[in-house]
Amino acid sequence: MSDLISVNRKAKHDYFLLDKFEAGICLLGCEVKSIREGKINLKDGFVRILKGEAFLFNCHISPYSKIQGHVELDPTRNRKLLLNRAEINRLLGAATRKGHTIVPLSVYLKNGKIKLEIAVAQGKQTVDKREAIKKRIHDREAQQAMKSRRKD
Repeated sequence: MSDLISVNRKAKHDYFLLDKFEAGICLLGCEVKSIREGKINLKDGFVRILKGEAFLFNCHISPYSKIQGHVELDPTRNRKLLLNRAEINRLLGAATRKGHTIVPLSVYLKNGKIKLEIAVAQGKQTVDKREAIKKRIHDREAQQAMKSRRKD
């Protein structure tokens, strides 16, 4: 059972998603509370592998609203991702290919723990983005036509 907290919609628009992985995140208590409030932004985030460990960069977690008098943390600090060695090696091999990167897709709760879904992605060209939009519009119109046909 998982509860979706946040989704990176920009990732599907800008990239072809190839392999997906589930990772845990090393967080502080106030960050966990803030994420549970839904105050996380994955839009500009990306994952890098440094010295055999995966890190989440540029992911904004707003400070917890009910905390006072404590030292403010950097909201975009780097956060370590919890993956096993085989997954890190697969990510490293896939991300080193030209045009490939690792992007965060969504944050959700799974058995009371915060998980991050990441994917190896290949960048889309502008032409590909236009084709995807056209296909989505065409599919939507086809669904509406099928719906109206059933009602008649």
